[in-house]
Amino acid sequence: MKTLENTMPWMLNTFAHRVLGKSLFGAAMLACALWGAGSDAAIPAPSHAATELPAHWQGQPVRPLAMSAVEQRFAERFPGTIARLTDGRQIVVLRDVAVPTRMLHPAADCYRAIGYRIEGERLERTAEHADAPVQRCFTARKGDVQLRVCEQIEDAHGQRFADTSAWYWAAALGRSQGPWRAVTVTRALSAGST
Repeated sequence: MKTLENTMPWMLNTFAHRVLGKSLFGAAMLACALWGAGSDAAIPAPSHAATELPAHWQGQPVRPLAMSAVEQRFAERFPGTIARLTDGRQIVVLRDVAVPTRMLHPAADCYRAIGYRIEGERLERTAEHADAPVQRCFTARKGDVQLRVCEQIEDAHGQRFADTSAWYWAAALGRSQGPWRAVTVTRALSAGST
């Protein structure tokens, strides 16, 4: 009868094998760290540099809004900048990134996370003509509050995306060049409107 010692002596749980295994694992981790440090594709640290904000939005003057504590904590980890503006009737959130990131996620995910029900999610043209870019829009409801939310992402060459997953893969595969700006516009709906 064959024993483990005879068939696979390298599998024995001996002190020497444990030390050898840990040494090989440590060497592999060191090699990965050195390779990543020397890579041209290294991801830069989050940038919190000031971004020039527009003074007008859709022809109306806008002013900056402070972020809530939750938004501020998210912004501190976000690999780009986040700004909130208002013209008094709607809120515009600008998220700028220089590298593809999964932290640039759909606004619907944010609203769901804070308790809103998402309804009527669809693609809409930003203008009346057939070649106008599309944006993703939905209604967010929570209690008596109804919000109309629309978003899109634009790259450095004017290419627009209504879907964050499509943007991410285009950016990650080099088919879209940054920096990118995600624009989310939210306005309150009166009762009975959609």
